[in-house]
Amino acid sequence: MEHPIDNLMDTTMNKIKEMVDVNTIVGEPITSPDGTLIIPVSKVSYGFAAGGSDLPTKKENKDCFGGGSGAGVTINPVAFLTVYRGNVKLISVDKNAGTPDKIVEMIPDVIDKVKDFFKKDKKTSGDTGDFSEITKDDIEI
Repeated sequence: MEHPIDNLMDTTMNKIKEMVDVNTIVGEPITSPDGTLIIPVSKVSYGFAAGGSDLPTKKENKDCFGGGSGAGVTINPVAFLTVYRGNVKLISVDKNAGTPDKIVEMIPDVIDKVKDFFKKDKKTSGDTGDFSEITKDDIEI
């Protein structure tokens, strides 16, 4: 025989599943007028609790149960993934992100700059190739 707390917990979990799905974490893509595809990324935290007790009764064969449950969901945007003309960038929402996060975010830009430099270097074969074209403004920290 199924205990009433089972139904209580099942109902709570089903309601949480209705509120939070994969589209909550990785949102629906948005296309801007210039063709940029923007995909929001969020952090989702949730928790729930349920409890109850069988209560004594004076009547035989009479089950008396009292219980309750509760749940909470928190959704925080963390970044936007942008795609424009084949270039993919991750734009963090957290302005206080640590240095390692910023370094990881700028790796694709630095790689593109270095690739472009070597492409230009091959076109001008007499050039010895230095990195003077890459300036401090090209690297965002």
